Amino acid sequence: MATAGKDTPRERYRAQLRAEVKQHAWQQIAAAGAAGLSLNAIAKQMGVSGPALYRYFANRDELITELIRDAYRSLADAIRTTAASGADLADLGRTLRTWALADPQRYFLLYGTPVPGYHAPHDTTAIASEIMDALLDAARTPTDTTATTGDRPQAHPAALRRALHFWTRLHGVLSLELAGHFTGMDLDPAELYADELHHLTT
Repeated sequence: MATAGKDTPRERYRAQLRAEVKQHAWQQIAAAGAAGLSLNAIAKQMGVSGPALYRYFANRDELITELIRDAYRSLADAIRTTAASGADLADLGRTLRTWALADPQRYFLLYGTPVPGYHAPHDTTAIASEIMDALLDAARTPTDTTATTGDRPQAHPAALRRALHFWTRLHGVLSLELAGHFTGMDLDPAELYADELHHLTT
């Protein structure tokens, strides 16, 4: 007797089809940006009707949310794995660049221009906070203490400033690199990024 949940053939088919939809969605985003994402266009590419596809994703925003969740989870896992090895802030910065270069469109969906009319649900912010928690841990010094307000620990202000300064500066360099703004300049983006890491961590 089949068990309920993802072990059933129906649920496996659903998961497979949703994964295929997301694969087509990334291809669309690469070609025209997230603002041009269209479930109907994906349905045409897959040879199914639009209404059939809407049984798996209610609308474009739900699909974008799934892509954002996947992207944040991928980055959070990469950062957490690096942090678990006893890495420092510089190592986390190198992990960020490696992750971004592996799939620039995934990076830009998280940190690029917001999609007009789209508002991410709260749970995507919760995944993103895992990344900041790892940065705060790496940015903390022995003199930083952690206060607690209610049930939630509060980051030491100095550690928070260091983490945010580190994160925003690296995103500035990385966003320019991935957008191609260094093309034609006599510089190596990898060396520029490494220099920025050095200045931020010494």
